[in-house]
Amino acid sequence: MAFIFDRNILEKLDDKADRRVAFLHRELQQLEIDLAKVNGQLFVGYGQPQDVWAQWLEAWKAEEIQLQSVHVGRDYEPYAQERDRSMAEFFAGHGVEFKGVKDSVILEKNEVTKDDGKPYTVFTPYSRKWRKTLTAGDYAEAPSHKEAAKARWLSPDAFEAPAIPTLASMGFESPEDLDALIPQRSIVSKVLSAYGDQRDFPAVPGTSRLSLHLRFGTIGIRQALRAGMAHSEKWTTELIWRDFYQMIIYHFPHSVEGSFRPAYDAIPWENNEAHFDAWCKGKTGYPLVDAGMRELNATGFMHNRVRMVVASFLCKHLLTDWRWGERYFASKLLDFDLASNVGGWQWASGSGCDAAPYFRVFNPTSQLDKFDKDLRYVRKWVPEYGTSLYPEPIVEHKTARQRAIDTYQSVLKPS
Repeated sequence: MAFIFDRNILEKLDDKADRRVAFLHRELQQLEIDLAKVNGQLFVGYGQPQDVWAQWLEAWKAEEIQLQSVHVGRDYEPYAQERDRSMAEFFAGHGVEFKGVKDSVILEKNEVTKDDGKPYTVFTPYSRKWRKTLTAGDYAEAPSHKEAAKARWLSPDAFEAPAIPTLASMGFESPEDLDALIPQRSIVSKVLSAYGDQRDFPAVPGTSRLSLHLRFGTIGIRQALRAGMAHSEKWTTELIWRDFYQMIIYHFPHSVEGSFRPAYDAIPWENNEAHFDAWCKGKTGYPLVDAGMRELNATGFMHNRVRMVVASFLCKHLLTDWRWGERYFASKLLDFDLASNVGGWQWASGSGCDAAPYFRVFNPTSQLDKFDKDLRYVRKWVPEYGTSLYPEPIVEHKTARQRAIDTYQSVLKPS
């Protein structure tokens, strides 16, 4: 097996104590140990992907080892698509077969399409077709480690893998709070069974907290689906959302930087930097919004219901470009996934794959009353709430809501 810390990705990270990099590094160290137990090897490199592979191929050539093929898990993000096309050409030049395989999703690309072969752009009909398309083979259990080891592509007796690059050698360090913030990777059936009833309440441990592990492959998506089908229809639907957004980013790569619905790029955003700063710091005067942002800043996690509220607040109440929020989440979320992050933010702004009209605006006060009425979540993250230290709301809900609707209507026709 092989993994490369891609410099093209890592060099864009400003935080050199990035928890995600440290988490991946730690997991790779454990994977190396696990593979050794079944007579397998792990090669880990750091740099430009072609440069790393060129070094490995040269080293193996010196040992008279000929690499026959490389199999990679498909990635649907625009950069990954470009990188893999380049790598396919690179390996072809070395006489090595380069083959992508479905790995991080259950149904991919063109496996779920309309009858005319075109991709879906609305979730509900997509999910119906997804369920009709799914077969038992799509989520069957993988071979055991011992069986998989028989198919290893390089014998450890033939060539010793180099040591895994240290975090320091890549310009990173491990944060002290890493162990405390990484959720367990086990699937708890009790949580899944109650998921449909409890998932919207941020003070309740009603979600699986597996998004980080699904994002980085430290738990298998097919394993997750098997658990969902056994215990929770609603949780299974959330897994379908993952596939949906991966399909969208593959077919509509423009949505990474531009609105999925291009007309929404004409929205005249306010982009008030003082308001954005207050939102980032959790000092908007709306307790559910502030609690969510403080949880994100402190832990790299935010409850999904709260994510919707804070995203709607930034785009609608503050009239701030959804891309500002998307990029801030990208810098903070442990479970950051480009497809889901962009999809969620465009859903909140009204510019994405959503059948609801743009004039849906979450009321953060009514959301608080409905999902944290006892203030358990708010008290945890905003201890000064209810005192003179807590700021007044930076905008008034009714006025801000109407301003958002008027602004959207200035460039969009009501649907």
